[in-house]
Amino acid sequence: MNRRILRVFPRRTSITPTDTLAFVGDPPLWRPEADEVHVSVTFTWDVEEGHRLRDAWAQYYPVVKIGGPAIDENPPGEFVPGMYVRPGVTFTSRGCPRHCPWCLVPKREGGIQEIAIMPGWIVQDNNLLATSHKHQSKVFEMLRSQHRAVSFPGGLDSRLLTDWAADQLLMLKIGQVFFAADSKTAIDNLRPVRDKLSPLRRRQLRCYVLIGFHGETPDEAILRLRRIWDMGFMPFAQLYQPVSKQRILYDTCWRGIARRWSRPAIMMAQHK
Repeated sequence: MNRRILRVFPRRTSITPTDTLAFVGDPPLWRPEADEVHVSVTFTWDVEEGHRLRDAWAQYYPVVKIGGPAIDENPPGEFVPGMYVRPGVTFTSRGCPRHCPWCLVPKREGGIQEIAIMPGWIVQDNNLLATSHKHQSKVFEMLRSQHRAVSFPGGLDSRLLTDWAADQLLMLKIGQVFFAADSKTAIDNLRPVRDKLSPLRRRQLRCYVLIGFHGETPDEAILRLRRIWDMGFMPFAQLYQPVSKQRILYDTCWRGIARRWSRPAIMMAQHK
């Protein structure tokens, strides 16, 4: 017998479910019947709010559990479509073999682990290109069957983009494909990516750029962002936040840089 599970999230993101059993924040005045409530916490700085929401929903439901990437000590298992992310989003692997000092994924999920491939057109894998050739072949085959533009917001590892993988990407109708250049040395890895994916337009070729990490100054961050733009990518600046409950409060200078270098419309206007 299927249990009716209501899901609660501390904040809304672009992939938060929007069905009638998904809620953001406190219990509403009118509440649906449910067997369980699951409070899902993605970000470490929302842990305290997640526990508060657990207590708030426990006033109305007998079984309220709290979990998610910021809470669970055990790595996530198989992916259940539409449960904790909106329809269309899919994960085909967990973990990452890299050990970037700013990233929680290796500590939370361990090395790369291939899981069952569920249909979707928004691939959130942490490092899809670190999976086996056989697994990637099945993923690209699944994506070719989708009738929507395909996006890779989980990010692809520029160091692992082979000619074969680039050809597979170019066979798809691409919405956006994200890479990353979170350090000065990582920028050099983007040049061969741009060459291999030359048919893609700037708006399709995105690049996560971590800024403010390890004493970086605003001028140094802007210099990196400009270099990435000049290579033909659309940057997506992200202010560094530590893997802890305490969130860094950046000043207006840093927030302004993050805003200008994460919104395509602003970047396009600046570079006309």
